Amino acid sequence: MEQTRAPLLTPVLVTGCLIILVSFAIRASFGVFQIPIASEFGWMRADFSLAIAVQNLAWGVGQPLFAALAERIGDRKAIVLGALTYAAGLVLSSFAVTPEQHQLLEILVGFGIAGTGFGVILAVVGRAASPERRSMSLAVATAAGSAGQVIGAPTAEWLLSFLPWQQVFTVFAAAILLVLLVLPMMRAPKVAGPVEVEEAMMANLLRAFRDPSYTLIFVGFFSCGYQLGFITAHFPAFVTEMCGPIMAGGILATLGISTTSALGAVAISLIGLANIAGTLVAGWLGQKYQKKYLLAGIYAGRTLASVLFIVTPMTPGSVLLFSTVMGALWLATVPLTSGLVAALYGARYMGTLFGIIFFSHQLGSFMGVWLGGRLYDLQGDYTLVWWIGIGVGAFSALVHLPIRERGARPVAA
Repeated sequence: MEQTRAPLLTPVLVTGCLIILVSFAIRASFGVFQIPIASEFGWMRADFSLAIAVQNLAWGVGQPLFAALAERIGDRKAIVLGALTYAAGLVLSSFAVTPEQHQLLEILVGFGIAGTGFGVILAVVGRAASPERRSMSLAVATAAGSAGQVIGAPTAEWLLSFLPWQQVFTVFAAAILLVLLVLPMMRAPKVAGPVEVEEAMMANLLRAFRDPSYTLIFVGFFSCGYQLGFITAHFPAFVTEMCGPIMAGGILATLGISTTSALGAVAISLIGLANIAGTLVAGWLGQKYQKKYLLAGIYAGRTLASVLFIVTPMTPGSVLLFSTVMGALWLATVPLTSGLVAALYGARYMGTLFGIIFFSHQLGSFMGVWLGGRLYDLQGDYTLVWWIGIGVGAFSALVHLPIRERGARPVAA
């Protein structure tokens, strides 16, 4: 009998998208809190920046841990644990009054993001999808993270207009817990027993660690985290302080965007909106062309866009243009990178293998967020941080080219 083509939209994919959407909506909003929290307590810019940087680093550390945990005890249990950790971190952070308290509690938030983010969700989506649908399924789930970014920053800005930031954190904690109501829909293929999982996982890890291509993917993902971490945490404040004025009676003003602060939040939203399309296109292209060349092109495009943005005067128009271009390339690396890992080493342990690579991403994110605040306090602007991001972006474009995408023999999914 002729086999029917496997559907793209499945309960697993829909559930995964909803969880990632809410998780990333909250995560993407933290840059909006940069100025309100620092102003309330009289902190240096680097203080709250370090808290967000710690969050990103904890996310990176927690990613492979939650992925491995999901492979041993089940995806849904790992997601529940991640959501509870996320909510606890947000609620406790609402009571923090010193930089050190925020920085410590952001470890919980980072681990919560790891348990409800890409490492766990993309792994279960990848295992549940048919091979011919896997690249596009990963792209759809990644695009859901972009959709979260679309609503996250503006929602935080809106809530802050009538609630103190402490209560906004509590509202976000309730949101991540409510999303667990859809979790029963996530019924992915069953995993092997704990002993089989551990033995096969070690064999796959050793095989990947001996492969130079895995090392190149790990190193190349650093710049993605650096650029995304810096922009997410500092772009709203950067636009608020450096952008030219918004014309009264202009298009933006008629849309209710009358301040550069509002423009900064909208810019983050626009990045997420553009990336929905960019990520889906990347997933579609990943089914047809070698992923390493697509990744090299994305990093080269980011580098060029950043150069043009930083060397020209910042206007509302240039902010919107840069946000659109950067957004189209934003998370487009994720389905390609995770798909490349699955193609080289199989989908069965993709969560752990991609989680380790994602740690490199979060190391870069830590550096982008922390350096942004630190160098701002030292120099009074973000110029040097931008140029460092341009340099590491160009490096990543080059480092993906030697990857042996066609040469490796993937293990069975």
